[in-house]
Amino acid sequence: MPRPASRSGEEVSPPQNRLDPSRQYTVLLQTNCGPIAIDLFAKQAPRTAAAFAHLVQTGYYDDLTFYRVVVGSLIQSGDPDSNGTGGPSWQTIEPPPANFRYSQGTVAMAKGAGAPSGASRSQFFIVTGTNVSLPDEYALVGHVIDGGAAVEAIAHAPLEASTTGEDTIPRVPIVIEHATLTVG
Repeated sequence: MPRPASRSGEEVSPPQNRLDPSRQYTVLLQTNCGPIAIDLFAKQAPRTAAAFAHLVQTGYYDDLTFYRVVVGSLIQSGDPDSNGTGGPSWQTIEPPPANFRYSQGTVAMAKGAGAPSGASRSQFFIVTGTNVSLPDEYALVGHVIDGGAAVEAIAHAPLEASTTGEDTIPRVPIVIEHATLTVG
């Protein structure tokens, strides 16, 4: 699959709606490695889950890449620049519970080093390791409920060096072809 065109500077409106905590919200990421289903944490992380759902509904995640793979730890997407610097101009802040452990399959929002705990824009990661040690400062989104094979395929993709010299960039583009939200 060819690398999608950069969408640098693309803007999207901030979320306006809340999710009903009594309903189940599932995001399906159709990737070129297979589908990944994510159950959103509408009760545990209402602001972050609503922002993620909003980005899905606007088509923001369509044609974005999983641009970063940290072997044994996580896979990351949600950046229109595909380099860790992009996202909308607005942010949501919702710190996770203290001493939270990011277990395998956890979906959380990435943030810059200087951003406050729980800050998020559009970049997210899926924890792939079984014993990942991350500080409890990344806003929660949900948990992978189906699509473990696709997550594993992405996590084990051949990699090349990034600007830091670490092998974290998939050699072949791994693309979210389309993202959808289902409400149950």
